[in-house]
Amino acid sequence: MQIIIQDLKELIREFGDRLYVIPDSDFYAKPNPAKWSKIEVLGHLIDSAQNNLRRFICGQYESTPPLIVYDQDLWVAANNYQLAKTEGIIQLWILLNERICSILLSMEQASYNKNCNTGREIPRLRSLEWLAGDYVKHMKHHLNQIIPGSFNIIYPG
Repeated sequence: MQIIIQDLKELIREFGDRLYVIPDSDFYAKPNPAKWSKIEVLGHLIDSAQNNLRRFICGQYESTPPLIVYDQDLWVAANNYQLAKTEGIIQLWILLNERICSILLSMEQASYNKNCNTGREIPRLRSLEWLAGDYVKHMKHHLNQIIPGSFNIIYPG
């Protein structure tokens, strides 16, 4: 878990700065009407952070693995990131990820193997440690969409 936390801290530090220099015209441009703009991709990472925060907390204390599913398209649409201010969205991404680092740092090792259910119709049990590692990989995948070539990663996989 310590490697995952360190990786996440480095992402926050490096990309917090790199995101601020992207021109708004690039952030809000949609590749096509059905695809997310870069600001919507960053919004999706915010939504993912919020859902994972809940997983990382509830998964530690609930006796039955909590069911926490996430409909990414609905969340991005409901949050209407396309009309949000860039600076606020970047700040929120940084703050939520700093909060996740704090939660993971304070998590007792005995909780790493506790499960959370992320399945919709079929249960999909994942350990909190697995979810934390996947969260970082998922973030790198989407940061590549915002700043191409940042990582050599295939996700999922």
